[in-house]
Amino acid sequence: MGETKPSRSGRFGKILAALALACAMPAGLHAADASQPAVRACPAGTLYLTFDTGSMSQAQLIADTLRRHHIRATFFLANEPTVRHDGSLDPSWAPYWKSLAADGHVFGTHTFDHVYLRRVRDGHVTMRPQFGARAGKDVAMDAEGFCRELRRSADALRSMTGAEMLPLWRAPGGRTAPQTLQWAEQCGFRHVGWAPAGFLGDELASERYPNAMLLERALDKLRDGDITMAHLGIWSRKDPWAPGVLEPLLAGLERKGFCFATLREHPAYRDWIGRAVTGGKVQAVGQQEGRR
Repeated sequence: MGETKPSRSGRFGKILAALALACAMPAGLHAADASQPAVRACPAGTLYLTFDTGSMSQAQLIADTLRRHHIRATFFLANEPTVRHDGSLDPSWAPYWKSLAADGHVFGTHTFDHVYLRRVRDGHVTMRPQFGARAGKDVAMDAEGFCRELRRSADALRSMTGAEMLPLWRAPGGRTAPQTLQWAEQCGFRHVGWAPAGFLGDELASERYPNAMLLERALDKLRDGDITMAHLGIWSRKDPWAPGVLEPLLAGLERKGFCFATLREHPAYRDWIGRAVTGGKVQAVGQQEGRR
């Protein structure tokens, strides 16, 4: 039996339904978009992109690329020298950090003077600031001084943008000790490292580790839950990483079925963040230091 031709009244009803649907769509939304799910499926899992400050030479490119892909990341901030001959937490960078905050990115501290752990001996902690007034000198640091170093980046971000940092920190070079981890948590900050596959290699020599190699390795090795680490620019790399790798990396990972989130949603940190914010730990530390 052949297909029954719809009646005139039936065809008119369908036209009215189609017009009603079109009127209900938000401006700029095409009919093809309306069929897409509200929440994107992530068959390969979720990745957590993080960026440390560095030279800031690729800062705008990275921000623009993330914006095109509608991806939010976590940025760890230190006051490092930049290609503009200032510091990355200088007020001149306020428009950049404000734009990232407006895009929904989140922030953690990388210490203010990019302070490396040198050694812990007999309960005494020795650190070496890479930048600032004590750059290149070994300094003894106690819990109060260490906490102040973590807070300086948070205070700088707040003064420029009004945004609060997450209660997270990343040690320069990833160098930690039980003592510094304990001190940080007493201040309200939990340490964040990165997955082995999440080391994206932007600080390696481009002669030995060309962009094509780093791209292929990341696409092959990254797995659900991995935290990645790259920088907003590296002085020493001759062939910059971000212009050659970031766009194809994000596109390739999306094709593989990955989604992206900030560390606010990471299962290892979200409860800590919730407790720290609710309990007022980070704010309380800042108030105590302001009274000293």
